[in-house]
Amino acid sequence: MSEMRAIDIEDHAALLGYLRGRRWIPADERPTFRTLTGGVSNRTVWAQRRGGQDWVIKQALAKLRVQVDWFSAPERIQREAAGLRWLGGLIPEHVPAVVHQDSENNILVMTAIAQPHCNWKTALLAGRTSIDFAQSFGELLATIHNAAERHPQLEAEFAERRFFEELRLEPYYGYTASQMPAASAFLKRLIADTGRRRFALAHGDYSPKNVLIQRGRLIILDYEVIHFGDPAFDIGFSLTHFLSKAHHLPAHRVAFLDMARAYWQSYLANLSPPLHDAVRAYAVKHTLACLLARVAGRSPLEYLDADQRERQGRIVLDLIREGIGAAPDLIDAFGAKLGQMP
Repeated sequence: MSEMRAIDIEDHAALLGYLRGRRWIPADERPTFRTLTGGVSNRTVWAQRRGGQDWVIKQALAKLRVQVDWFSAPERIQREAAGLRWLGGLIPEHVPAVVHQDSENNILVMTAIAQPHCNWKTALLAGRTSIDFAQSFGELLATIHNAAERHPQLEAEFAERRFFEELRLEPYYGYTASQMPAASAFLKRLIADTGRRRFALAHGDYSPKNVLIQRGRLIILDYEVIHFGDPAFDIGFSLTHFLSKAHHLPAHRVAFLDMARAYWQSYLANLSPPLHDAVRAYAVKHTLACLLARVAGRSPLEYLDADQRERQGRIVLDLIREGIGAAPDLIDAFGAKLGQMP
């Protein structure tokens, strides 16, 4: 029996034995473990070590923790380790470091981000908006997208897009197409286009949920779907979070829309000019698709209630029909329609 079948890292006694057995900690060390919740694709445990660097330990799941069936090969944890190592060189102050990797059993150990810190999604849902953080978020994404100019080997290293397809294209765009016939043709065309568009290193999960704020600095997490592909997907995926929170929290709507604008402007200002046309051409399409996917895909936003999901779907279908071509126009139009719809 393999160690992967024998070990569930959320069983803290078993985890202790595993770490000692791998000789990653001394036989007499007994860390304090805390299971971290909120993620759907991994088991994640914080290990507080006396006299040593605290760790975050991740174990990839084959079946994700959502209401509908959603599967992805757990070997994707190896892709995350590769992403962390590369991004550690590109944005070293904004990425945790890999400590240990068990490729056979798909377990990854990385440095824990020191306290005090908070999750950015949690802060945003509490109404703590910030133009400065939005601008930093845009600048960091542009740095990731620009990376292949200086490191052309990234294209070959991250050419495999299996995990992006399993965890993003099918569950977000493909599944939503099956649930929303009015958007099916739009989404299927976008899936096909995305498969052909290979311009830059893309994070694939660029979201406030995957950001920690530590002493005014953004720490970017979760690289299991990093790939070389369409950078506009990252824009659509991330803009969706600002716009959906503008929907969910009307008292902070103007602030979230302003954050969305500042994020886009900062991103473009820092993006390499040769990528501008490629991103502009598809940023709106991916934003519309992700706005739909987060209300009708396999992983809907948990903070939107049934009425908000239905309203967001209607707004996006209207915007698709209207054929908006520029990201700033989309932000304005989405905000205007939120004010008009009951």
